[in-house]
Amino acid sequence: MENYIVSARKYRPATFDSVIGQHALTTTLKNAITSGKLAHAYLFCGPRGVGKTTCARIFAKTINCMNPTTDGEACNQCESCTAFNEQRSYNIHELDAASNNSVDDIRQLVEQVRIPPQIGKYKVYIIDEVHMLSASAFNAFLKTLEEPPHHAIFILATTEKHKILPTILSRCQIYDFNRINVEDTIAHLSYVATKEGIEAEPEALNIIALKADGGMRDALSIFDQVVSFTGGHITYQSVIENLNVLDYEYYFRLTDYFLDNNVSESLLLLNDVLNKGFDANHFITGLSSHFRDLLVSKDPVTLPLLEVGSSIRLRYQAQAGKCPLDFLYKAMKLCNDCDLNYRLSKNKRLLVELTLIQIAQLMANETNNIDDNSSTNKIKPISAKAVNQQPPTNDIPPTQEKKPLTSNKPQTISEDKHTAPIKATLGNSTNISIAASFGQEKGKKAPTIKIPNLGISIKHPGIEKEEQPASSPSALPESKEKEDFLFNEKDVNFYWQEYAASLPQEQIALAKRMQVLHLSMLNNITFEIVVDNDIAAKEFSELIPTIQNYLRNRLRNQKASMTVRVSAPTENVRAYNRVEKFQIMTQKNETLLKLKEEFGLELY
Repeated sequence: MENYIVSARKYRPATFDSVIGQHALTTTLKNAITSGKLAHAYLFCGPRGVGKTTCARIFAKTINCMNPTTDGEACNQCESCTAFNEQRSYNIHELDAASNNSVDDIRQLVEQVRIPPQIGKYKVYIIDEVHMLSASAFNAFLKTLEEPPHHAIFILATTEKHKILPTILSRCQIYDFNRINVEDTIAHLSYVATKEGIEAEPEALNIIALKADGGMRDALSIFDQVVSFTGGHITYQSVIENLNVLDYEYYFRLTDYFLDNNVSESLLLLNDVLNKGFDANHFITGLSSHFRDLLVSKDPVTLPLLEVGSSIRLRYQAQAGKCPLDFLYKAMKLCNDCDLNYRLSKNKRLLVELTLIQIAQLMANETNNIDDNSSTNKIKPISAKAVNQQPPTNDIPPTQEKKPLTSNKPQTISEDKHTAPIKATLGNSTNISIAASFGQEKGKKAPTIKIPNLGISIKHPGIEKEEQPASSPSALPESKEKEDFLFNEKDVNFYWQEYAASLPQEQIALAKRMQVLHLSMLNNITFEIVVDNDIAAKEFSELIPTIQNYLRNRLRNQKASMTVRVSAPTENVRAYNRVEKFQIMTQKNETLLKLKEEFGLELY
């Protein structure tokens, strides 16, 4: 029985043209070899299994080839190429920095660099996992890396470029290797399957490519694993069974449940997934990826972003046509929030179940909104406009008087058999004026209750007021102007502080200045603010229209006016601090000063 070689080693590229998914980098290296413009140090960095060490070996073999081709490839026939292929070349040295990371190892390498090559032009040193070198080893390597002998070339390979010292990076040409895309991975797996005589479904190879996450070595390793499981016939079902991958079918079914607002089936499907050993976090991330694929399937422009097989692509397009964009946006947001909170959650299953319930309710909310908008018999609030105009009652200080400036007149109430129960309910002490309609029909006049000269007027927003006959004795002329209410100094200062507290963070300085000021009343409708300098007076004078309008609305008096004045030299308008307050108190009561001296008290 001959020795078995895994596919990752058996089909390892031997030329630049056979490297998968790194066309730009291989072209650059071939052009450098053809033109003879070789650097003394290279840094190959990128994810695992994308061809860093492979390209380093091909590059080392090609620059020592005695008869290179015109396109920059090795001939594989000369003595140097033959020695490399048989792994007996003395010009190419590989060092594993993960196990040789000390200063002594680097010193030994530096000693070897001095010896010129016996065959070929260059001695190439490939240092793999170079980020594992210690800081002292890096420092011992700096001088040699910067000015090596003309026959020495260093190729450093790493998966973590950020761990390498900047002084090392500045001495190298840096090549960033990309992840291999799904199409290239599938094409190479198909080539390997053909060479090995293995039948493989395209959807099965697509699952392997997605599982590999851009690494060709991982893809070939998974391929060998699935071949051993299936015995040479790779199917989609066998791949998801062997790799324990969640099938697309789960997500398609779950999305259909969401669109039908079927919460029960959604939770049962989650239970089935968890019983098969899948992690709930893996399930929710897969669901978010499914919604993302549905989103890119809705537009032909973004369809190339969908990395699935042809048959699955058609299913995505069909289901994407049934999903509104707003549903997909909100569902992706909910899945992402669940993923972020999963690690911190104490009850992880409940978190995922709540997410599924919220997603299932999205379409129900859309349906309710459509029904609400199309309904012709929708019940409208009687006093929507009036309620919006009224300020919250809990913001009104208890001392504010709700009395109009106009004199009180005798109240007359027009009532009939429909309004009598309302009058009985309101009682004699009611301070609310109501205009309501009950069962209004064409040609019939809605009964009304009118209480003039009271504080609040509530009117139906959708019904125009009908004119009463001039001969009706109960018809009273209604005032078109809003009634102005009385207010006092305490009310003004209350809403002044309220305005200061509502200012944004960018105006914190103005808010602090307003909070230490106290307004005083000049007469019934005019209040005054006293500041201690002209700059503050100018600033508050510019704010008079804004502040005055705010206070008028809160005080419910459109005649309220505000003035600004600079204080006199002997007039103190700023707030006293603790020391000043104590001094004023001692002027009124000298025993406080004796008490302070007796006990040795200090004010802070």
